[in-house]
Amino acid sequence: MSRLQKKYKEEIKKTLKERFQYSNPMLIPELRKVIISMGIGEAARDKNALQDCIKELTILSGQKPVLTMAKKSIANFKLREDTPVGLIVTLRRKRMYDFMDRFCNIVSPRIRDFRGFPRKCDGMGNYSVGITDQQIFPEINLDDVKRTQGMNITFVTSAKTDEECSALLESLGMPFKESR
Repeated sequence: MSRLQKKYKEEIKKTLKERFQYSNPMLIPELRKVIISMGIGEAARDKNALQDCIKELTILSGQKPVLTMAKKSIANFKLREDTPVGLIVTLRRKRMYDFMDRFCNIVSPRIRDFRGFPRKCDGMGNYSVGITDQQIFPEINLDDVKRTQGMNITFVTSAKTDEECSALLESLGMPFKESR
């Protein structure tokens, strides 16, 4: 069991139950999965750049990403059907908690001019963060990086409201901006 998962089971569940007055312990929100997605756009034309993106996402997530393909051809974007357009990884259980722990405590402070993430969730218990540079992850060797690559990270929870979602993520260690 990871450190963050142990903390959730022993401490966070109790504080959330007291704060929101849940009658049933199954109503307490929990982290369900973490989805890391990366659009590869220009890297799709270069086979070596595509392999570099796959390698980097594999290193920082701990499992091999799935290559997503274009469903339709779009001439204005110079996009053909069945060409690679992105990579996606879904983390669950131990890998999810390990990634969340590393993201909150090691990666977030390495973001340039970082003052916290905004508190806005999507209304259904999910929280998404966009990162412009993969070099903030300590697992990635900076000498091997040939081009900067952004990514989206979505934290999917079982929370029903934005308030429950932000309370859960804040107690798990997500660095939010201070509310005024």
